[in-house]
Amino acid sequence: MRGDDGQQLGVFSYVSAEDRIAKDHPLRAIRRMADEALGSLSGHFDTLYAAGGRPSIAPEKLVRALLLQALYSVRSERQLMEQLDYNLLFRWFVGLNMDDAIWDVTVFTKNRERLLRGEVAERLLLAVVEQAHARRLLSEEHFTVDGTLIQAWANRRSFKEKTEPPDRGSGTRGRKLLRDTHESTTDAETRLYRKSSAGSSVPSYLGHVITENRNGLVVAAMATQSSTRAEREAALAMLDRMRRRDGPITLGADKGYQHESFVGQLRSRRVVPHVAEYAPNPKWPSFLNEEERSGEGFQISQRKRKLVEKVFGWAKLDRGLRQVKLRGLRRVDWMVRMIATAHNLRRMQTLLEAA
Repeated sequence: MRGDDGQQLGVFSYVSAEDRIAKDHPLRAIRRMADEALGSLSGHFDTLYAAGGRPSIAPEKLVRALLLQALYSVRSERQLMEQLDYNLLFRWFVGLNMDDAIWDVTVFTKNRERLLRGEVAERLLLAVVEQAHARRLLSEEHFTVDGTLIQAWANRRSFKEKTEPPDRGSGTRGRKLLRDTHESTTDAETRLYRKSSAGSSVPSYLGHVITENRNGLVVAAMATQSSTRAEREAALAMLDRMRRRDGPITLGADKGYQHESFVGQLRSRRVVPHVAEYAPNPKWPSFLNEEERSGEGFQISQRKRKLVEKVFGWAKLDRGLRQVKLRGLRRVDWMVRMIATAHNLRRMQTLLEAA
């Protein structure tokens, strides 16, 4: 092509965002797995959106954007929109063309709330776990449970006395506890809690995961309000919801789960308790029987317990689970499951690449 002055002009060629990404980039495999999981949720997405009204953000694009936020430690949704505006890698992963307009951050947040009400995070995690099961990356017999403290987006000074405290408290024999008489004016569902004797009480939630013992993939995740019983109660709730084989399974845990009622309920669910034991003493008894503590599997479960700590370390290092910027248990629970899903996708990509 030549211009009016006869000089040769450059030829413009459109190069898609996908063509600009290296063939071995890890996001390619992650997006394929994410698309497969989202495809299984297509029918559920149809029930969340009305037939009329203004066009909304496609739920698949919205979920991919939230996965990017977890994978790349983007601090806020406003910053995520800024990155989508100029980052070709992000645009390709979400499914946007180079010249597509970016969503307004408030519209993005409102659409996220719609997915939150539809329990999409929980369904997405289960769909990814099913993929791992199909690729033989999961152990079907041996699991580990643990919980971690998540600092809430609130301050200790925000806790004030309730105007109408309950007549009967939630403590033993109706004793009133701090959570019965005080609540945060910033986040009413957060509680002051101290997970270890060395630390101080902070406004917090608790995050819980169950991992399988082969590759450390998360098979169940949730968040709860902070309490001394929350970890054991959450473990039983996750066991009741997770996909299980017909026969008995094992569950490893630390000493915080060494409680007579919890161990008994595991046995009633055909779960062999591999819970770490206290040194023999009259104050803190252990409730495992001789067969459970002397078996070879008990020692293996205790060695595999470190895999669950890798999940918490990955989630807290840069990915916003050390202190959440969302308020309310429902949103924190959503975030825990989305980060668990992102962890699984990244871990599966590494395992499949090495295979």
